[in-house]
Formats: sequence, structure tokens, C-alpha cells
Amino acid sequence: MRLQFDLSMLREMGELAGERTDEFNDILALLLDNAFARDGETERLARFIACASLKKNHLWQDMGLPNRGVLSTLMKQYFYPLFRKNTHDMKWKKFFYKQICEREGFNLCKSPSCGECVDYVKCFGPEE
Repeated sequence: MRLQFDLSMLREMGELAGERTDEFNDILALLLDNAFARDGETERLARFIACASLKKNHLWQDMGLPNRGVLSTLMKQYFYPLFRKNTHDMKWKKFFYKQICEREGFNLCKSPSCGECVDYVKCFGPEE
């Protein structure tokens, strides 16, 4: 599967990554440490995913993908060790932050921009 990136989207994401450099670098390192291959295409995809992870919606939406399944396919194809670790099919953005927190030895960690997410109530609302 090959991805085409919109230049304006890349510029916007680059600005966002600059504002949250530490988070961007943590996500990028997580992805590259779990990359199937270390080539230019994989590194560009890892940067794109890391930037999109800093935005407010679901990762697949912020990447401009048609659905979450396409993102999971990309993760399986390019970052298989990380894909394999997501045994409970956790949302990818949340999963990345959980992995980063575990690397750092933290027990509780939230995803970025949770308060702005359109599904905030689904994740943090009352359990029924």
C-alpha cells in the first residue's frame, strides 16, 4: 500500500510537531524501533504518523485514511512488532502513548488532546 501525502497537510503537521517536539520524538522513536524495514518510505510514514498522532481526532482520521482498518493494515505492514503488541485492538494513538509511558515506567498516561477529541465522552464518560 502506498500513501500520497498532501503538502499542506505535511506543513501543518510539521508545525504541530515543532510545538510538541518531545512527544513527536517519542512517537517517532517508538515507530522506528518497531519498523519492519529502515528505509526512506518507512521513515517518512513514521514521521507522518508521529505528526498525525499530535492532532485531535482519531489517528486514521488525522491521517486522511478512509477507516481504522487501513491504518491497522499499514501498522501491520510497516511496524509489525508494534502491531503484534496491540493484542486488545486499542486505538492506535492511545496505544502509542501507553507504550511510551511503559517505556518510561509510568503506570497512568493519557493520549494527547483527549479533551478535544470528538469521542471524549465514549472514552471518559460513565461506564454502562
